[in-house]
Amino acid sequence: MASVYKLRCSLVGHEKDVRSVYPAIKPDNGILSGSRDVTARIWMPNPEDPGFTEAHVMRGHSNFVSAVCVMPPDDEFPQGVIMTGSNDNDILAFTLDSPSPCFKLSGHTDTVCTLAAGKFGSLLSGSWDKTAKVWLNKKSVMELKGHEAAVWAVGIMPEMGLMLTGSADKTIKMWKAGRCEKTFVGHTDCVRGLAIVSTVQFLSCSNDGSIRLWSMDGSCLNEFYGHSNFVYSLAVFPNGTNFVSTSEDRTLKIWENGECKQTIAHPTQSVWTCCILPNGDIVTGASDGVVRVFSCDPLRQASSEEVQAFEDTLAASSIPTQIGDIKTDDLVGPAALINPGKRDGQTLMVKDGGKIEAYQWNVSEKRWLKIGDVVGGSGGSQASSGKQLHEGKEYDFVFDVELTEGHPPLKLPYNAGDDPWMVAHHWLANNELSPLFLDQVAKFIQDQTKGVTLGVPAPPPSVSDPFTGGGRYIPGSTSGSSNQGGDPFTSAGRYVPSAASTQESMLPMGADPFTGAGSYRPSFVQTSSHHSHMHKPTVETAKKFFSHTSVVGFNQVNAAAVMKKLREFNSSADPLIAVPDDDLIPLEGLMNGENPHAMQMQTLWKLLQWPAGMLFPVLDIFRMTIKSSVACEHFCGDKDSEDFISLVSACLSPDSPAANQMLMLRMLCNICSHPLGQTFLITHRDRLISSLTSLTSTANKNLQIAQASLLLNYAVLCRSFEDMEFKSHCLSAAVCLAESMSDPEASFRLLVCLGTMLHEDQNCTELAKSLDVVQFVNKCRDLADPPKLHECAANLSLLLN
Repeated sequence: MASVYKLRCSLVGHEKDVRSVYPAIKPDNGILSGSRDVTARIWMPNPEDPGFTEAHVMRGHSNFVSAVCVMPPDDEFPQGVIMTGSNDNDILAFTLDSPSPCFKLSGHTDTVCTLAAGKFGSLLSGSWDKTAKVWLNKKSVMELKGHEAAVWAVGIMPEMGLMLTGSADKTIKMWKAGRCEKTFVGHTDCVRGLAIVSTVQFLSCSNDGSIRLWSMDGSCLNEFYGHSNFVYSLAVFPNGTNFVSTSEDRTLKIWENGECKQTIAHPTQSVWTCCILPNGDIVTGASDGVVRVFSCDPLRQASSEEVQAFEDTLAASSIPTQIGDIKTDDLVGPAALINPGKRDGQTLMVKDGGKIEAYQWNVSEKRWLKIGDVVGGSGGSQASSGKQLHEGKEYDFVFDVELTEGHPPLKLPYNAGDDPWMVAHHWLANNELSPLFLDQVAKFIQDQTKGVTLGVPAPPPSVSDPFTGGGRYIPGSTSGSSNQGGDPFTSAGRYVPSAASTQESMLPMGADPFTGAGSYRPSFVQTSSHHSHMHKPTVETAKKFFSHTSVVGFNQVNAAAVMKKLREFNSSADPLIAVPDDDLIPLEGLMNGENPHAMQMQTLWKLLQWPAGMLFPVLDIFRMTIKSSVACEHFCGDKDSEDFISLVSACLSPDSPAANQMLMLRMLCNICSHPLGQTFLITHRDRLISSLTSLTSTANKNLQIAQASLLLNYAVLCRSFEDMEFKSHCLSAAVCLAESMSDPEASFRLLVCLGTMLHEDQNCTELAKSLDVVQFVNKCRDLADPPKLHECAANLSLLLN
């Protein structure tokens, strides 16, 4: 190994476990640390010696500080912002100017245990509440749901708009625009840490004792073994090849080219966290409350006296283990220390008189280094460190409570400092037990945490970490000509409800985008069918596209073709669902703008119960009928909205026929013409937008146009709200759709959707940048045909710069 790391200094100040460390932006090569003592601290390097000075102490949380990170400088905070996550469920922001927080982020419902700073002021947080959240401009703009247990680790991939989450459910998930794109499976226990290696690779570590290197395509490229216990933390050197790891086995390990090249033991049980400073020094935080710095630069290494003092402390420490598991008669004597070890970090137990001592081989110094005396423990690595696992979360105590003889005990988790009565109340409710036991359970907790044993295992030490543990419908038919004037419902009775041309005009809701002898003219606010030249984008030309203020609809229909198909299906339908032919006749008037009466509505609703394969002509009537305020009120009002949303969800299911999906999306666009319809869309936006993005695998151009149109309408609607979560959901959906958009008209509408959201909205603009929307915009800008697509993309680029 080219360089050997040695102790630089030990920073004493925290009173309990140091759970997170991070390189500080100010001062240079400074350190940020967070601790279970409820504080975060900044350490400043001394100019005259290898040590550090405690420069800033930050307080504000009501419980342990579990995670720290630093947000890069911006106009509001020119020195950056220090972010801290806590067991009190909140994230606090601090500056170097004050020990008190300058703002708070609330939204998680359980411990915030991991943080990652992203581009453009975004922050990613993970929590025991099984979710991760994306924060922008002091607001939660996206929630990542999908894990089945606590989210222990998060990471943000550079330049790709991808986010990673690692969980106690043993999996890692990759997210883009709020949607889970891939799940990485391989670890056999909780995933505790993630580290980004490059734009296409990352590392993970786990309670299973392994470290894995992953490719973004889901492949596990390598596995690294060397730790003998839970691996908690990872950090990667700038070269992207070498990295460091820390573990419950009391060590920091330094890996070069896939091999462990150096092991540095610590005089404490849990080495929780690590980071790498810009100058290459390594920082660790451990369960003894000490921050330690190691350097390979002799000028920054501690004196020989300080190094010896560190080794003496290490030698005097105790290593809990199961003495009953060790056959002491088989242990070697001190003479065995004459023989060299086989690898760096190799551990050897030596019996010296009545004591058992543990030594570790230091390959760089070619000697055995005593790392402690082996003492009896309560058994197993988990119990020896006092850590408790319950449903993927950390607790200081997890008691076994036996209610009935012969039945397995119930687990009662508790953290030091929590209100015993509140914990008891929640535990009784979660286990459906009588609240009459409240005082008894609370008293039990109080007694147990005072060290009194009442027939259950003794509680662990409070300083340790609790967790470780003809008639044929062709929805994609299009004409190859850009100026087709024929009807989309063509010869031989063939019903083609989605055929369209690609001429350039687009109309607001008051006019039908299917115009002129049935041809579809699908562009915005332009009258010519071609451009003689391209216009250089400017802020003024951008206004031609953004912000769009009117909703779009689908108002063209060939009533004769629809009725012919409807009668055909009705005549072959099961008698139980067929309707009298005379009841069909009035339905044609609904497509011609008539207000429906009660009998027509009753017939239409009965037809909407038809099997999915027969439903598309009914949906075509429905999308035209819904334009009537009477029909819109009937279906979107309080009385029938639940039945209506169930129908919508069924038609937008990925398993639904493409024709039904497309026509239902067109119908949702049409209800935007009424205030009650807009209210319906806003009320059910989470379900509808999620359904919209579940259809991204389609190559059907007409379905893509319908998707982009509905999302454009949502963009118009959400600009009237200050709800950033609503806007972020729309924006995330747009980015999700952009990946699969292949039709130029659909891409154009999606660009207008994006521009409408980003226009004069800095929050949305920054979020769009963090989601890598620039990639889609650039792809559209590179296309010369149709000209409006290029021009719109070029103007959207102005908003992103």
